Order: sequence, then C-alpha cells, then structure tokens
Amino acid sequence: MPVSIAPLAIPDVRIVRPRRFADARGHFVEMHNRGEWAEAGIDVEFVQDNQSLSRDRGTVRGLHFQIPPFAQAKAVWVIDGRILDIVVDVRRGSPTFGRHAAIELGSDTDEILFVPVGFAHGFVTLVPDTRVAYKVSAPYAPDHDRGILWSDPALGIDWPMSPEAAVVSDKDRRLPRLADIEPPFVWGQS
Repeated sequence: MPVSIAPLAIPDVRIVRPRRFADARGHFVEMHNRGEWAEAGIDVEFVQDNQSLSRDRGTVRGLHFQIPPFAQAKAVWVIDGRILDIVVDVRRGSPTFGRHAAIELGSDTDEILFVPVGFAHGFVTLVPDTRVAYKVSAPYAPDHDRGILWSDPALGIDWPMSPEAAVVSDKDRRLPRLADIEPPFVWGQS
C-alpha cells in the first residue's frame, strides 16, 4: 500500500499515513519519501529535523510560526507518547482564517501531520515523557520567530486542561492574541 495523504478540517493541512512493514521482530516505517509525498501533492524540500522532549503531561509548545523569508512548512510526528496537535490558519484573506484543526497523534500510529506555510502550530502532551519529531522547510531564524497565544479564547480550541494546569514557557505565555498580530501571510500566495 502506498503512502496515504488526506486533508483535515482545513484542507491545506494534511495527515500522512506511511506504510508500515511488520514482522516477528517488530516493524519498519519510512516516515518521509520526497517522491511519494510530491506525487501526493506535498512537494516540499525539508532542510532541518528537530526533536522535543516534554517531561510533563500538559506541556504546551506553541502556537508558533516563522515569518518570510524563513517561513516553515512542517511534518510532525510522535516518537514516544501522545499529543493533541493544533494548527491555526493565519493567512490573511483565507476562508478559514483564525480557524483551527486538531488531531491526536501518538507513537502507536505512525501518522504525520503536514503543516503548510501560513499556519501557526503547537501541541500539548497527553502523557509524560513525550518526544516529538518534526521536519521543517526553512532553518530556525530567531529574528523571524513569531506566534499567537495558545489559550486565546477567540481560537475556540478545546485544550484538555485548564490554562492554570498547563506547563508553558514564559515566551509562549507572552505571545499576542490573534487579533493583535498583523498576519504575515496572504492566502493563495506561498
């Protein structure tokens, strides 16, 4: 069976289901094959691989994006543990601007979330000691790093814990609400 790619609630955001080859020893999964992804409509050159470890359940990372010329598309999957992954459309003029898509990802599924340029991305860990890997299409550029407040009520995200119970970095607690940013992306432009 070839790689399977399907849209989420926001069609530009997709879930990738790679092939799993299993036998008595365990399994093997080819997480990314550029040719297969391109044939299925995701023609992105990834230039950097990242990994995070979150010790506590309820750790929030996000909602982040980078502005041009270092805007990033991402491919995100869970190595160990389980997360609720969230993307928010921040493309000015988009029919889904300000809306979010959410999906639970776990190390047991091999599913990969593809987040195109123009979306803020973040997640919350659902179990302790969760490791998340992601590929990005541009290197990290601190001067181009931006985000929106994960708990902005205007986003309508149903987080699995209260803001008081979340484990959040000081940087992420200070991010602006969506209404307080000038969206750097325009729908229909890459």
